[in-house]
Amino acid sequence: MNFRAIRAIYKYEMSRTFRTVGQSVASPVISTVLYFIVFGSAIGSHMSAVQGVSYGAFIVPGLTMLTVLQQSVANASFGIYFPRFVGTIYEVLSAPISYVEIIIGYVGAATTKALMVGTIILITSSFFVPLEIRHPFWMAGFLFLTSLTFSLLGFIIGIWADGFEKLQLIPLLIITPLAFLGGSFYSIKMLPPLWQKISMANPVVYLISGFRWSFYERSDISVHTSLLMIAIFLGICLVIVARIFQTGYRLKT
Repeated sequence: MNFRAIRAIYKYEMSRTFRTVGQSVASPVISTVLYFIVFGSAIGSHMSAVQGVSYGAFIVPGLTMLTVLQQSVANASFGIYFPRFVGTIYEVLSAPISYVEIIIGYVGAATTKALMVGTIILITSSFFVPLEIRHPFWMAGFLFLTSLTFSLLGFIIGIWADGFEKLQLIPLLIITPLAFLGGSFYSIKMLPPLWQKISMANPVVYLISGFRWSFYERSDISVHTSLLMIAIFLGICLVIVARIFQTGYRLKT
């Protein structure tokens, strides 16, 4: 394992984040604070508790997960797409490093950025609502696995996209709607029976439900089922990434 190469890629990607702190960190945090003000304070004050938890506190895991999903995909997709766009990716591919080391460098940096933003949001939310984390180990595990999985998905999108328009296509038209409809602001059990069944086809439901369980021991789906779905999604992303490097799809052409 070429740790020097991994460190070089990782440090470069992280340095890009610190050069654009306003866009990379401040922007998602400010957006989340606005969600807290609108949904937690304005709307939440007129709503009863959800599953025995105040509405403002109930949406904290959902908002955190929503931002982490967006940031994981955005950071990883742009991180690999920009070297392809300017042509510097060929320098990386011609270097004496394996595709595993390339993935660890790029995806590791994107995962770290998403974890940073998620942690800052959790700290920020504690100033708005009384935050309770009953299972901090499981909370950190869900946060890490989600960041890693969607960073891999963003890496795949960054390789697939052949323009900046396509780079934003899947996050805007698929991932963000799935996150909003995945129980970020409500419990799936509040829906009519038919829509509850339809919601089970949304993979984000399992992520948010498991993450919320680590806070309040309240979930719409079994925590074991949530972990299984994350593991399956992670495995699918790993297989696709491995296949991409084996065939050189949009990397060597």
